[in-house]
Amino acid sequence: MTRLFIDADACPVKAEAERVATRLGIHMLVVSNGGIRPSPNPLVESVFVASGPDEADKWIAEACGVGDVVVTGDIPLAAKCVAAGARVVKHNGEELNTANIGMVLATRDLMQDLRSADPFRQGGGRPFSKADRSRFLDVLDRTLRAAQRDGGD
Repeated sequence: MTRLFIDADACPVKAEAERVATRLGIHMLVVSNGGIRPSPNPLVESVFVASGPDEADKWIAEACGVGDVVVTGDIPLAAKCVAAGARVVKHNGEELNTANIGMVLATRDLMQDLRSADPFRQGGGRPFSKADRSRFLDVLDRTLRAAQRDGGD
């Protein structure tokens, strides 16, 4: 059965993901360290993990697998989920899979090294836009339908 995992800490598209999951009848797990208001939706389960760095990421990486879809902006978590057989969608609608996760991870590591080498480097990328939100909705819908079709249900 297809499940939708949301890396909920700092996730700008929780409400959108819930709408798509509800429309498709998919169980959604919202994983966080707390501070997220639980949804009254019976298809949405709030999972609260221990406080600490990467605890939500660890939980998602261990729980997801083939047929699941994970929404995260965390590239190392995405790599673990892809390795486990899950489909991954970033908040901006970018799909991460076996064909591109290596390059995305390498780019992330390179940028992290550049930022640490130059303490005056400022900025963190472009802001989240309406186009990103729209693209996310489209890609999440297609990805969840594909997961269901390919044996998630």
